Amino acid sequence: MAPLCAAVDWGTTNFRLWLLDAEGRVLAGRSSGEGMRACHPDRFGPVLEAHLKALDAPADLPVVVAGMAGARGGWREAPYRETPASLDGLYRDAVKVDGIARDVRILPGVCQRGKGREDVMRGEETQLAGAWAENRQSGLFCLPGTHSKWARAENGQLTGFTTFMTGELFALLSEHSILRDMVAAGEGDSASPAFRDAVGEMLEGGVLSAKLFSIRAASLLEGAAAPDAKAWLSGLLIGAEIAAVRRDLAVGAEVYLIAGGVQARAYETALATAGIACRTLNGQDLVRLGLFSAARALWPERTT
Repeated sequence: MAPLCAAVDWGTTNFRLWLLDAEGRVLAGRSSGEGMRACHPDRFGPVLEAHLKALDAPADLPVVVAGMAGARGGWREAPYRETPASLDGLYRDAVKVDGIARDVRILPGVCQRGKGREDVMRGEETQLAGAWAENRQSGLFCLPGTHSKWARAENGQLTGFTTFMTGELFALLSEHSILRDMVAAGEGDSASPAFRDAVGEMLEGGVLSAKLFSIRAASLLEGAAAPDAKAWLSGLLIGAEIAAVRRDLAVGAEVYLIAGGVQARAYETALATAGIACRTLNGQDLVRLGLFSAARALWPERTT
């Protein structure tokens, strides 16, 4: 079966490509560690073509791209759309990559303006577009990651969002701070009671910077690092994130969690500890669906 398009999720560190048919089914796929960081300054085109060639993709197959390839300093900058932004209208501001034979369009990110509320996202908006295309879902979405996003979508409009540097803080504190030796040997498992206890501490109003130093103090006073110190650190950071969001949640509200694997389990546990119901959605499925929806709108003649 001939493909409709190639769909690419081009992140900071990872690259994923799928050949999709006219129904959105995956015909073939490729992935690698050739994210934006590996493609400076001029490797985006060659990397894309190498993966397409490996899948025997036709030379005229169009490509739709989401993520960091459209960032400033990426392949071609795709300017941000401002909130409120139509999730099924992202394709209208897609940027065509010039200077190449193939038709490649890069979807825009979304920004939020307003003093003290400035924020940006690239890639997550395409997952949200996929959620809207799949089930017309409105509500509050949690998208964990290096920079976790909490986004509000209503009737196909991304109305606002907030970014938490939870993942980056965890990496910095566990690898480059005085806590490094305390958490190096731990598993960081969200099934650990220490993780849930740490989430609870933050939900009860704990001060994050003070609670972080307690990890160091405990190791000094007890003579050895706690075996669950990494789980405690993770719980403190995720707990602080959820405590901040919970203040604005209506009683009984449900959160859509776009995550998988270890990350999904950690946030499911933290949300349950906070008494917040959640429904977990597969992020890769959603970004692929969002890209497919954009491709159908960009190249309607290929669907007939």
